[in-house]
Amino acid sequence: MIGIVANIKVKDGQQETFEAVFRELAPLVRANEPGCLLYALTRKQGSTTEYVVMEQYKTQADVDAHGKSAHFTTFAPKMGPCLDGRPEIIRLDGIDL
Repeated sequence: MIGIVANIKVKDGQQETFEAVFRELAPLVRANEPGCLLYALTRKQGSTTEYVVMEQYKTQADVDAHGKSAHFTTFAPKMGPCLDGRPEIIRLDGIDL
């Protein structure tokens, strides 16, 4: 299993646009990517501009497929203008318990 945490800063005033794009993208990921186990947007408590996307995939191939999917490549550029800098991406290896 592979986990991804993306720490994202959004420009003040762009929160609604960013969230609206994600609201359109997330259901498409969930419906069309069987290897994606979790795809969730959260916002840091006490902040209006700091978000965290939590993702979990079965395999690296599923991560790769997500990045190449038609829905991701369509919606990611719509989020770009909302961002205040590059996201910090943390990649995690799952541990079988």
